Amino acid sequence: MSNKMRQKMADSIRFLAADMVQSANSGHPGAPMGLSDIAVVLSEHLNHNPKNPSWLNRDRVVFSGGHATGLIYSLYYLWGYGLEIEDLKNFRQLDSKTPGHPEFGHTAGVEITTGPLGQGIANAVGFSMASKFVGAQVNSETAKVIDHKVYCLCGDGDLEEGISYEACSIAGHNKLDNLILIYDSNRITIEGSTDLSISENIRMRFESQGWNVLECDGHNFDEIDNVITAAKVNSKPTIIIANTLIAKGAGIMEGSHHAHGAPLGKDVIAQAKEDAGFPTNKTFYVDEDVMARFRCAVEKGDLLEREWIHSLKTLPLMEQNEALSALQNPDFSKIQWPSFDKADATRNTNGKILNAIAKALPNFLGGSADLSPSNKTELVDMGVYPKGRNIYFGIREHAMASITNAIALYGPLMPFSATFFVFSDYLKPAARIAALTGIQQFFIWTHDSIGVGEDGPTHQPIEHLSQFRALPNFYVWRPADGAENVEAWKTALEMKKSPSAFVCSRQNLSVLPLPVKGIISNGGYLLASDENATITLMASGSEVELALKVKEALNEKKVHVNVVSVPCYDLFIEQDKTYIDSIIKPNTKKIAIEAARGLEWYRFADEVIGMDTFGASAPADKLFAKFGFSVEGVLSKII
Repeated sequence: MSNKMRQKMADSIRFLAADMVQSANSGHPGAPMGLSDIAVVLSEHLNHNPKNPSWLNRDRVVFSGGHATGLIYSLYYLWGYGLEIEDLKNFRQLDSKTPGHPEFGHTAGVEITTGPLGQGIANAVGFSMASKFVGAQVNSETAKVIDHKVYCLCGDGDLEEGISYEACSIAGHNKLDNLILIYDSNRITIEGSTDLSISENIRMRFESQGWNVLECDGHNFDEIDNVITAAKVNSKPTIIIANTLIAKGAGIMEGSHHAHGAPLGKDVIAQAKEDAGFPTNKTFYVDEDVMARFRCAVEKGDLLEREWIHSLKTLPLMEQNEALSALQNPDFSKIQWPSFDKADATRNTNGKILNAIAKALPNFLGGSADLSPSNKTELVDMGVYPKGRNIYFGIREHAMASITNAIALYGPLMPFSATFFVFSDYLKPAARIAALTGIQQFFIWTHDSIGVGEDGPTHQPIEHLSQFRALPNFYVWRPADGAENVEAWKTALEMKKSPSAFVCSRQNLSVLPLPVKGIISNGGYLLASDENATITLMASGSEVELALKVKEALNEKKVHVNVVSVPCYDLFIEQDKTYIDSIIKPNTKKIAIEAARGLEWYRFADEVIGMDTFGASAPADKLFAKFGFSVEGVLSKII
């Protein structure tokens, strides 16, 4: 393709983006205009199918700078993913297909929800890691079923976020040679020049992390083409440092930080169009020859997928096809669920459950932030990533969770990530994206309360249950024993559009007296009851056992008590009033017991016996007694 035609295509993207932001009177024109030349050349290299955005062997494109939606939606419109001009005109408007930041499942083609800077880089690493795992299961030395690339466009802000260091370190360590990071190095942030806040050598940073580093003029089509071509055949992950001008082509606004996050103005856009030879009296304008060239992606992608599907049916790939089918069609009925008949920590029961699931489901994998011996998350005798199922994330919680989000969205995989519950703080932004997007990631969080003991208040989560219970579409499971743990997993596996977190104890918990099979799916159930009960005790996890002991003590005083176990508060509050009233009797005094902040329990409780301070360093039993989580302590507060 001639560079003259490329220029016209790039300018078409520029002015679509500028018109979108101007029409909405909000948005970010600078990055889309600066990246338009790169987007045109990248389009020539991409293998993707607009007719089927979920084709497994497509190249992935992640826009880590999710604010550049003017570029993103322009491309999906031009490529033929189903967006129309009217959708671009409705940019950032209520119920449009073109929200302010790209959302997976909302706009066809968007691979993952981005916007919080840096997470997209980790997501791209996750897509690459997923491809390497699937490839290790289904590729042979002579036949490649999975051989696509993962491209990620990022900016200065993405690379300043700490998650980018974590994720790029993992990528270099794992030699993810199909990962290509295109760095829009315009040296501008909202406040002005990047000189205000960063002076590191990006080339040396990435070289030290095991990356190949290439550089180009981000507005020279031939240079861009050359570096992408070189990156595609490298043996390491590659970063392309593309030196660009923010708001390229925007006349007096070109290169200015004022072009980052505000409309350019009608006069500036009109002058820019005139300078580029575009009609100044038209908005959202795309010439037919430009559209024809971009829409070649439809026929090209459809042909590529058809060829790929045909190749799977040929004799040399029959074995690989069977392996791929096994990944794509997990059979939950094959899981041999363990049973538990003695007191144990739920981190231990959870570890046995993880292994039972992994033995039955070849698409189940995951890892911990350097804590698998403590989290009990090792998948025994199942090998090390990429050929095996155990991923060693290192001490990188934020990147771990964002990577795992992408692994879950890759296609046929069901991943988990693990750390101590208190360190969920480090990965909260990724958990939020999982909930917002509807990603079925399984979070394993152990050492769930002051029961952590001697490590003290820095390692004892207090406010965390409340924090994650407040997160919409996020289901926190805090099982009281192994049986609840099993039933929690059975329910979570069926929740395809929601993440689940399993919050597990360090200390042993007694076996509950009531079989719980089939009643966990409501989130809470009546565990023990008395006729004419006047008190309802509600609890989760380790405090359920305490509630039962308090009931025994009250029964000795002729006080009738019901005990409600609520392993998943989030599911419980979704039940109708009739069910909730059948569990929490309206005419009883309602008391919640939880070794956490517990403010959400006031939705049901008259009184909450929880943590009003941080914990302390001591053996767990002494801590529970000190903070009132004993039979005597509870009785003193309710009688």
